[in-house]
Amino acid sequence: MAKLTLSLAMGDYDRTRPIHDGRVQIDGVTPVTQLLSPEEMFFRAFRHEAFDISELSFSSYCVKTAEEASPYVAVPVFLSRAFRHSSIYIRTDKGITGPEDLKGRRIGIAEWQLTANVWARGILEDYGVKPSDIEWVRGGMHAPGRPEKIKVDLPEDVTVMSAPEDTTLDAMLRAGEIDGFIGPRSLACFDEGHPHVGRLFADGIRAASEHYERTGIFPIMHVLGIRRTIADQNPWLPGALLKGFTQAKTMAETALADTSATKVTMPFVEDTLSQARQLIGRNLWTYGVPGNEHVLDTFLDMHHRQGLSKRRLKVEEIFHPASYEAYSL
Repeated sequence: MAKLTLSLAMGDYDRTRPIHDGRVQIDGVTPVTQLLSPEEMFFRAFRHEAFDISELSFSSYCVKTAEEASPYVAVPVFLSRAFRHSSIYIRTDKGITGPEDLKGRRIGIAEWQLTANVWARGILEDYGVKPSDIEWVRGGMHAPGRPEKIKVDLPEDVTVMSAPEDTTLDAMLRAGEIDGFIGPRSLACFDEGHPHVGRLFADGIRAASEHYERTGIFPIMHVLGIRRTIADQNPWLPGALLKGFTQAKTMAETALADTSATKVTMPFVEDTLSQARQLIGRNLWTYGVPGNEHVLDTFLDMHHRQGLSKRRLKVEEIFHPASYEAYSL
């Protein structure tokens, strides 16, 4: 059987590079890989169905799946996972000392449906701050205007207003016109050390660790999607992708643990790795549904309550049927 030549869009990560450079082969597939930013991948995938296989925003995928309109079917390859306590930024000169102080405040977001924002709003709910307690201001981070990748209908009690057409969220936070910002990327004012811009949780590692100890949740951000028509024609493909991407991740984990000469440009790798393993266990970053049911179900619940999925999705319906189990010896 000739191999399928398929376009594959994914981020440039240690866990994807072995597929991009050919060290890991995907059974039956010759991938034409493109290493892209999440913003470009997701926009092109959901607006134009641009790729045969693509890393996808978990939130956007759930929006389309609940509408039964997703051109992609997902495989539980979680190419991005991240604790999002460090994604909540505030003006430090406005009397905000804890999550409860965000009630009644104006908080900037680039898009309501970003996966990071779903998780961050869930964090705030743990402290009694509901989405309806905040006035949300949507706009471009560093360029005026930013469209939602896909149309969303929000709950009636949620207020989302557009930022002025001629300004950005970064400029508004600098000027104190908004009280904070939530997003997967930081604004330039924070990166540049603005004296009145900081994080809501000053010690993000501690806050996230305490949250994990209480909930057991390491948030999932992105999944891998296959164009549905291709998956239907090639039912072996989801399993081949799960196998190949798992092999690539294992290769990255092995390299990370080899600290004779660290493979990432960062000091204290040994200590950080040890700290993460003490918290989560040796298997830090798992793919597949088994063991991740609670994380997935928690997200699906928040996603529905925040008005993003029209119906409450179930874990057993969001991935290709071949993805829920694997052979064993």
